Amino acid sequence: MPLTAPLRGVVPPVCTPLDAQGDIDTGSLARLVEHLLDGGVHGLFALGSTSEVAYLTDEQRGAVLETVVNVVDGRVPVLAGVIDTTTPRVLDHARAAARLGADALVATAPFYTRTHPRETAAHFRRVRDRVDLPLFAYDLPVSVHSKLSPALVLDLAADGTLAGVKDSSGDEGSLRRLLVALGGREGRAAGPVPAFSVLTGSELTVDAALLAGADGVVPGLGNVDPAGYVRLHDAARAGDWSRAAAEQERLAALFAMVDAGPEDEMGRSSSALGAFKAALRLLGVIDHGDTAFPQIPLSASSVAAVDARLRAAGLTPVR
Repeated sequence: MPLTAPLRGVVPPVCTPLDAQGDIDTGSLARLVEHLLDGGVHGLFALGSTSEVAYLTDEQRGAVLETVVNVVDGRVPVLAGVIDTTTPRVLDHARAAARLGADALVATAPFYTRTHPRETAAHFRRVRDRVDLPLFAYDLPVSVHSKLSPALVLDLAADGTLAGVKDSSGDEGSLRRLLVALGGREGRAAGPVPAFSVLTGSELTVDAALLAGADGVVPGLGNVDPAGYVRLHDAARAGDWSRAAAEQERLAALFAMVDAGPEDEMGRSSSALGAFKAALRLLGVIDHGDTAFPQIPLSASSVAAVDARLRAAGLTPVR
């Protein structure tokens, strides 16, 4: 499905189900895609952080994207993460994504080596120039170690390099400044780049971001409860902010599953991704809750805590 201009709505970053050997479980991935589509999502983001893209080989990346594109079969846009350290490596992933039928690309700034904003801008411009697909910037300073400033994003939006940004910076002030510069909540259509899409990656502040004028959300927790995020989005679009806030509060309580793994025993990423996968297994969507090595798996007691969070949120485990 071609992208709308701008892309709006709920666009979950698709988890990557693995088997006990660390191979892609394409059967579970296909069921997960159908689970997300049944929840009413407006697009899918394959090969992002929640997809454990950093742990996947190039062959595995291809298997994931091919499965997602084939199962979606044009029903919603598929955004493909082309995340890597340098421009040539990103271009290799971008060309592969184009061959596999992705509708748009998502790239971070270069990382490992630090880059100046001028170099970051040149990176995005070269990717957009060399691969003819809409390009979204992924603002993820916790991993990339550089923040995309509102001024840089605006410049790249204005010259047509970027179709949108996924803001996972956690810097709500910077996000608000960008939205104001784009015309604010009421003036986006008449603003300087009306077709530009602003998506928040913060699961816990979606109602606030939509109220400020954001176009949508890319929620990792949306793998578990896509319909909840769609209800939140629809309530906000209808101006029913009380209903939106109530749904956001329910999802915030559900999101607490990301801390199921003890902090003194495992990384926060291991805990969060393990919790999402445990929840999907408990709900009968995927077969295994395995995360990529060397992430530490959740214990039985941590999985029980995820189970309790599901039940409290009105989701019924079947396993």
